[in-house]
Amino acid sequence: MNSSPLASIETHFRSLTDPRAEHSIKHDLLDIVMITICAVICGANNWVEVENYGHAKIEWLKEFLELPHGIPSHDTFMRVFARLKPEQLQQCFLNWIQAVSQITKGQVIAIDGKSLRSALERGQNRGAIQECQCLGDRKSISLGTTKSQRQIE
Repeated sequence: MNSSPLASIETHFRSLTDPRAEHSIKHDLLDIVMITICAVICGANNWVEVENYGHAKIEWLKEFLELPHGIPSHDTFMRVFARLKPEQLQQCFLNWIQAVSQITKGQVIAIDGKSLRSALERGQNRGAIQECQCLGDRKSISLGTTKSQRQIE
């Protein structure tokens, strides 16, 4: 994983005890945690949605995660999180959030996502174009915009 060490998820979650028997580990614990955090930030409300998020974003996730066996199943996410020690997970998460807050000096980054109007390509197996824009609250400047179009299966 390549990221800024001060606020990286790897730095703050590497101390998390993996509750799984070593012979049964197929997916890295940090991969599972990272996918879950990203999915929840993007609105996932259950383990099926976390798995679906992982499949939808696998190419992006592979830029910083190993994922040697692909995206874990929703059952794997559920089993791993059910066995983690809640106090330890909470402490790792709080440490990470505090580090992010220190680096950004409390600045809020607003993320706005939407489907572009009339962008659905009917009969082309493509969904509407999705746009995500990130704005810094202090200067009202755009930090970045991305557009993507997902395939309809």
